[in-house]
Amino acid sequence: MQRRINPRDARRMMQRMGMNMDAVEDVKEVVIRTLSKEIVIEEPEVAILQMQGQKIYQVTGGKTSERAPTTATEKKPAVSEEDARLVADQTGKSIEEAKKALEECDGDLAKAILLLQS
Repeated sequence: MQRRINPRDARRMMQRMGMNMDAVEDVKEVVIRTLSKEIVIEEPEVAILQMQGQKIYQVTGGKTSERAPTTATEKKPAVSEEDARLVADQTGKSIEEAKKALEECDGDLAKAILLLQS
């Protein structure tokens, strides 16, 4: 015969052990992405268990489906005129060359300057 624990007593016991559990409200879906597929869990119950500085997410219930992974389109960071002018001044190159280098370096000023100087 298994004895059931009162939820309030369980919560107190968890707090004594340094654990805290909170529910996440109004969750519509949880998506788990792998290289080969996406697992979608619709309308699940989600709880966050905090223990020893770690967060553990517990996902239960809901309707589960699998689908092919979506491919996100890579968007290039916007290069500001000010950044391009700074890189051009530092390297003696044109603003167009500076913009191109900034795009290649994902907007990193230092990398762009090093790229143009080499």
